[in-house]
Parts: sequence; structure tokens; C-alpha cells
Amino acid sequence: MSDTAEEATEQTADETVEETAGTADRMRERRVVAWRAARRVLWRPSHQRTVRDRLTWLNDGAEGVYDLDQPVDMYGDRLVETLEERVAGLLGKEAAAFFPTGTMAQQIALRCWAGRTGNATVAMHPLGHPEVHEQHAFSRVSGLRPVHVTAEPRLPTAEEVRDLAEPFGTLMLELPLRDAGFVLPSWEELTGAVDAARERDAVVHFDGARLWECTAHFGRPLDEIAGLADSVYVSFYKSLDGLGGAALAGPRTLIDEAKTWRHRYGGMILQQFPTALAALMGLERELPRLPEYVAHARVVAAALREGFAEAGVPWVRVHPEEPHTHQFQVWLPYDHDALGDAALRQLEETKTGVFAQGWARGGPGLAYTEVTVAGPGLEWTAEDVRAAVRDFLERLPGGVAG
Repeated sequence: MSDTAEEATEQTADETVEETAGTADRMRERRVVAWRAARRVLWRPSHQRTVRDRLTWLNDGAEGVYDLDQPVDMYGDRLVETLEERVAGLLGKEAAAFFPTGTMAQQIALRCWAGRTGNATVAMHPLGHPEVHEQHAFSRVSGLRPVHVTAEPRLPTAEEVRDLAEPFGTLMLELPLRDAGFVLPSWEELTGAVDAARERDAVVHFDGARLWECTAHFGRPLDEIAGLADSVYVSFYKSLDGLGGAALAGPRTLIDEAKTWRHRYGGMILQQFPTALAALMGLERELPRLPEYVAHARVVAAALREGFAEAGVPWVRVHPEEPHTHQFQVWLPYDHDALGDAALRQLEETKTGVFAQGWARGGPGLAYTEVTVAGPGLEWTAEDVRAAVRDFLERLPGGVAG
């Protein structure tokens, strides 16, 4: 190939990439606009709302969760300390520290444990958040070394923890494992894996970004679940509808050290009262509702399966079949672009969206999406879900034969 032809090929490839990215951006913007205008959805994510909406929500909801006539926080005192005490109490831990992000909180937690155990190796799942969504910050920023306990799309078993070929200082378990379908182990499986780590003289850390909604599956309170681990990270926006922020809970000596590292990592922010207030609001108002969301997610999941079966879809999977939390995956044997277009047109044209989140390629001829059931979803009956499925399928190219 001549230099000129090669340059032309490269230019065409670059233009194709730019066009694809532009199309994705336009689809995303259409989805945001349609979601805001929709009358019926299963969930309304906070990041789809306007600045005015969120300011109004914070102003209207903050009264009663904290004395608003108190001075604002400064470098983590007052309101932030109140939030930390609340989280420590809920999780049954000696102390907790507020962090601007979960990425920072977990890196610091595991760095502190590495110093205490003398081993910077962290045993974890390859689908864990640090491996998939944090651009390898563990190793590049904090000098930690992840090793994978299992490649199966579930949490590791006790046997797998015991049989891991090399020593590790910390076992990190993400509860639930989001990228495997928001899956959880049974209580017996979880305690077995924790015990196996202890047998190897390792500490246990829970990535509990979505721990708040695990109580229904385990049938146990938060403090009992968190009590299995030496330290726990929780998020304030993934399930609690907050503005952001996270907390690390554990022994007081660990949390004191973590606060020192928080300063070193740039996490000592002058004022954090909007984020801390939103977190307190979530603990007060959303946390008690999560078991109801989980229960209704199971109704929605069953209705989705029924709707697809009635329509004669050749293959479909709702995963887990009975959701472990209020979130789950739906897999269909169609191109992800076709599914995304059908879902978006349904949302725009009917103001109703059963699949309002994006679709991703899951393999040749397969695609999947995540479904979240929260407050707005409680209004949906099983028949509402089945009707929405029928309408959605009619918008696919060629429809679906019943």
C-alpha cells in the first residue's frame, strides 16, 4: 500500500471513529431529554436532572435531617462528622471517614491494610469496580497488586479463596458484584469466603457501594453484614440518590490513618455540606425504602420474562432470575443499536420507558441492559410491564412474531 493510500485509509478510520462517537453522544443526549420528559419510568437517576431540580430537591429536603442554623463544615468537621457517626452506627463499626469519591476511599483503605499486613496483594474479582472502572488506579497510584480469585461471574467461593496459589494481604469482595449482574452469594457462601480469608491470615474489605440494598437478600441487618468485614466502603449516590461522596468504616485506628491519607490524596475539601446533607437525606428517606424496591424489582423481573415469552422472543434472560437487589440485567438476542433505538423511540413517543438505560453489546447477536427499580417503579403493575414489553418489541426491526 502506498503512503498516500495508507494515509487515506487512516483518515477514513479516524472519521469513522469520530462519527461513531458523535452518534453515541447524540443518542445519549436524546435519552436524557426523553427521560426528563417521560411520565412513566422505573427509575429517575439524579444525573439526568437539571441543576435547578437538584437545588430545589436539596433545599426542600434538608430541613429536619440536620440543624440548618449550625455553621457550615470546614475541612471535615461539624456536619461531616455527624454523617460519619451516623454511618459508623449503621454499619456497627467504631468509626467512619467521609470521602469525596469511592475510588479514593478504597485505595486508601487497601493501602492502609497493606501497610499493616505487610502484603500489598489484594485478592479480588476481575469484574470488580477497581479492575473495570478505575483505570488501574490501585496499582498505578497506590502500589497495590490485584490478583483474581475466580473468573466465574459470581463472588468467589471459600474453596477458591483457600486454593488461591499465592499469598494475599486483603480479600476484597464487591457486594453486590455489579458487572456480573448485581449478584450476591448466599449468607453461608459469604461467611465461608470470609472465614477462608481469615484462615490465610488476611483481612477482609467489602466494596459496599451498593451494600445498603443487600439486607433483603441476606435477611440480616446492615451491621451484621458489615460485621463480617474488617472495613467497609459505602456510597451515598448509587442507591441513596445523593450528590456524591462515600464513606469508609472500620476500626478507629484504621480510620484515623485513613484520614491522614485522605489529606495526602487531596480529599480534604473546605466545605462539603451539600454532599453531606444529601447523604443524610438519603439515609433518612431512601434507605428505609430499599427493601420495598428490591421486592418490587422481583415483580418487574417476573413480568418481563412473561412479556417476552408471550411475544415469542426466541431467547431471553433476566439475570439473576430473581433479582438479589433492586437492579438486574436483561439479555436479548438482538443488536444493541437496534435495541437502544427501539427503547429510545418508545420513551420519546409514549413517554413510557421500561428500558430507559442504554444497551451494550454482550457478544455476537446478543445485547444487555441494566434495569433499576426505585420509587417511580413502584407504580408499575405486572400488566403494565408486560404491556410495555409488547410495545417495545413492536419497535424492533421486523417486530417479533408472537
